Amino acid sequence: MAMSDDDQTLPADVLPDADLDGHTFDELAEYLDRGRTPRDPDIESSAACRLALSNMQRLRELSVDAMQRRADADPDRENAWIDGLLTTIRAEITSGRDVPVSHPDPRLRLVLTEAAVRNLIRRAGDSTGGIVMGRCTLTGDVSTPGTPITVDLTAAIAYGQVAEQTADRLRRRVVDVLTRHTELVIEQIDVRFDDVYVP
Repeated sequence: MAMSDDDQTLPADVLPDADLDGHTFDELAEYLDRGRTPRDPDIESSAACRLALSNMQRLRELSVDAMQRRADADPDRENAWIDGLLTTIRAEITSGRDVPVSHPDPRLRLVLTEAAVRNLIRRAGDSTGGIVMGRCTLTGDVSTPGTPITVDLTAAIAYGQVAEQTADRLRRRVVDVLTRHTELVIEQIDVRFDDVYVP
């Protein structure tokens, strides 16, 4: 499903249910609370639902102590931070543009969805250590092979981490994962730390 620039700016609370193949975030949260049992084949067969569940699980796995300290210090700010993460998750589950992957047989057309690529980047960021990934945007024509693109990332950085070194580490991980799994030509990776958290 292709998206226009207008689609990307829709507020999270007005995204149509079709983005989750007819399911709501509340349904998915309850399903996750039950440990994804009993297995719901309708949810498990939906790429959008699986991506949303993965991101919801990631949010839950954040350091409970760090989140509690932030909540105690400024409850309104904590709610805004979590709301922001949920808004990002809602926005990033939309399939987005097709990212072509070549195949030796010219009769086959293989693609990754833009959402799948963002998920690869998010997982690479999560494994970097010392950061909590925020927004991930692919700027440029990802649908045309060989066209250089820019990857724009936001993240929260752990207190005490050196920003420049952490950003370089994140860039290396993102380049590595995109080189292994896609044929995207990465011209630049912009990293902006927009928050600090206490681990």
